[in-house]
Amino acid sequence: MSIARPPKGYYNENEAAQALGVTLEEFRTLVRRHLLESDDDLASLPRMYYQPSDLVVLRLLASSRTADACVSAR
Repeated sequence: MSIARPPKGYYNENEAAQALGVTLEEFRTLVRRHLLESDDDLASLPRMYYQPSDLVVLRLLASSRTADACVSAR
């Protein structure tokens, strides 16, 4: 019998990017555009941790960017 591990409680930026299926640079761009309030927050970006709820919001934002790009290409 195998026991399933519970989902992670937090993700670093590499894990979050991987979970979203985007590159690290794409992930950082999403965070800069939608989560950071000032340029001062950029310095702490690599040290930030993300909760699963953060990833849900970022996934929605990433998918809306993809949808917008598809509409623009038509």
